[in-house]
Amino acid sequence: MRGGVENDGLKSKQNIWLALLLVVLASNYTLYNTGFGTSILPIETNGVVMGSLIDFIVVIPVLYMLYKGKFSLKQAILLAAAGCIAARFIIPMEHLQPYVAVTWAGFAIEGSIILLEIVLVATLVRYLPKILGEVRGSSLPDLFSFSKAVEKHAPKHPVIQMICADLLVLYYGFASWRRQERQGLTLHKNSSYIAFQLMIIHGIAIETIGIHWWLHEKSMVLSIVLLIINIYSVIFLLADMQAIRLNPVYVTNDTLYLSLGLMKRTEIRFEHIAAIIEDREQLEGKLSKDTIDFIARDFGEAYPHFILKMKEPVEVTFMLGIKKRYSQVAIKADQAQEFRQMLAQGMAMSQHD
Repeated sequence: MRGGVENDGLKSKQNIWLALLLVVLASNYTLYNTGFGTSILPIETNGVVMGSLIDFIVVIPVLYMLYKGKFSLKQAILLAAAGCIAARFIIPMEHLQPYVAVTWAGFAIEGSIILLEIVLVATLVRYLPKILGEVRGSSLPDLFSFSKAVEKHAPKHPVIQMICADLLVLYYGFASWRRQERQGLTLHKNSSYIAFQLMIIHGIAIETIGIHWWLHEKSMVLSIVLLIINIYSVIFLLADMQAIRLNPVYVTNDTLYLSLGLMKRTEIRFEHIAAIIEDREQLEGKLSKDTIDFIARDFGEAYPHFILKMKEPVEVTFMLGIKKRYSQVAIKADQAQEFRQMLAQGMAMSQHD
């Protein structure tokens, strides 16, 4: 109860910071881009513009970091640079002219970061043959062997993780259709997962046809951006379907390799499983925040067959290489009895070793 009250209090504070951020952003936009705003601007605008620049470079980045609850010098610099660029587009040039050098600093910082990211991409391309060779020589599913090879050979950087995630999307979206499905326990066949994905793809296709042409008349740039996003979304959904089909549960003597398409995956060592929870009340109740679920999407209510209580938190990898740790893992399997036997056997062998 106390934890719930604390969480509600934290969300309330986060909403306050977000509201303040939006107020600051909206007030600056209104001041320079509406009839009411321009009517109250003084003849000498240097002081007002300086205040707006402080809002964009200092106030808005601070409010954003307070909202997210994460603070770092790197993030502060990136947000300040983004604020400089935003000011360039929001504040008309006739008012911004005395401080235009400040906005160019933002472009310079962002340009330097992009250049650094290009260097990182070049580094990845350099090591890609080694990475692919290691993937081909591994007995692990590609989802796991590829990420392990990247961690081994390529620099550990968020940009590299994002690019590798996109490479998996492209591989499963275009190059995996001739592959045969592995034998093994599965998580999606007794669900409406495939139908759900196809329904979303159908919806995106209709939206693309309908909204794209309407938006094209209003703004060509926005229509092209929306078209690109929709095309990528369809490719991602198809790739996710392929990834879940071609990567059933994989088991070795000491480790369970669990994945749910491209969305999430984890490695669970049998020796780290403290207990298998099969109590119906717990399984059909609300999962705690420290529980990650491997349950395929369904049109109806879907409950796990087991909850694995871990001796120590297990690391789960999500899209774009984002990693989080959880103390419990909820699983809904197509072959529940065989899955239970596999878990019991793995735990028993780990105790003997």
